[in-house]
Amino acid sequence: MARYQVILAYDGTGFTGSQIQASSRTVQGELESALRKLGWSGRSVIMAGRTDTGVHATGQVAAFDFEWRHSMQKLLNALNADLPADLAVKDLQPAGTHFHPRFDAVSRRYRYRLICDPIRDPLREKFVWRVWPDVDGNALKRNAKIFLGTHDFAAIGSPTTPRGTTVRTVTKSEWRILPDGEWQFEVQADAFLYRMVRRLVFVQVAVAQGRCPVEKVEHALEKQGKLLAGLAPAHGLTLVNVTYGSHD
Repeated sequence: MARYQVILAYDGTGFTGSQIQASSRTVQGELESALRKLGWSGRSVIMAGRTDTGVHATGQVAAFDFEWRHSMQKLLNALNADLPADLAVKDLQPAGTHFHPRFDAVSRRYRYRLICDPIRDPLREKFVWRVWPDVDGNALKRNAKIFLGTHDFAAIGSPTTPRGTTVRTVTKSEWRILPDGEWQFEVQADAFLYRMVRRLVFVQVAVAQGRCPVEKVEHALEKQGKLLAGLAPAHGLTLVNVTYGSHD
């Protein structure tokens, strides 16, 4: 019996999140179904983290124990043959016996995509959030830096467990604009609160549209004060990668 680590990519549109649920289509459920077709009899696949309904991934990580007597390439090919079109195993590697995708992770990186346009764009809006009025790009770039470092993000997200801490350390928080006018927000941290990235994006857009003073955001980080209610839509968000130490 060996443990395998896989990197998953998926279009989250048709999934009720990544974590398995009894009566909904999920990433974990589809992966376990494909494994069972190959003779896997494990209890559960271990996921690096939970993504919400509609959130995408290019670097979700999962692990499972499996008695497989052929090459890893054949296992990767066999899994992809049985997985649906909106989910793929991008890489498969052997992992240490005690490797845990969630608890061994040292950081996670997300990307959020945004466009500013008064007219809807049906072909792009499956994967980006279209907003209007326009944003102040300089404000986006400048204000993203206030989230860097270790803060109590209680005003931004909810703890992932009932007694969990809301303190997180953010090591990357920056916006860039592409030649086609698309804005991308990249954020990396040791861990994230529930819906934290979508809240971060929503608050920053509110500031960049002049609907919320940046001083209020700074005060919320320092004193856990209240901020505008709201979330950026899930379909603009992608889990890009999960980083590990010796298991990377």
